[in-house]
Amino acid sequence: QVQLVESGGGLVQAGWSLKLSCAASVNMFSMGWYRQAPGKQRELVATQTLFRSPDYADSVKGRFTISRDNFKNTVYLQMNNLKPEDTGVYYCEAKMWVGGVPNEYWGQGTQVTVSS
Repeated sequence: QVQLVESGGGLVQAGWSLKLSCAASVNMFSMGWYRQAPGKQRELVATQTLFRSPDYADSVKGRFTISRDNFKNTVYLQMNNLKPEDTGVYYCEAKMWVGGVPNEYWGQGTQVTVSS
């Protein structure tokens, strides 16, 4: 059974940094982060597909960095200069090929709260 285990959320002040981690139980060809603020839809934050450059939401470019440790099947999200609008539940998302079809998996979510 595929599992994604997230860690690293918390409560910080604006301008501070946090680093999120997500460990997968198996190797994934794509891993990334989404977030959902109260009353809003879930949105892409950053994603990293094997052998491709990472993709970022415009709102986090220059502040967030996604990275992967493929040996550990782990993806990280380094978040710098956090803003109150970054507040939300951050979800790890990953994809793996199953019978030629990409299957998507989600973590349980970790809360990030940025106070002004």
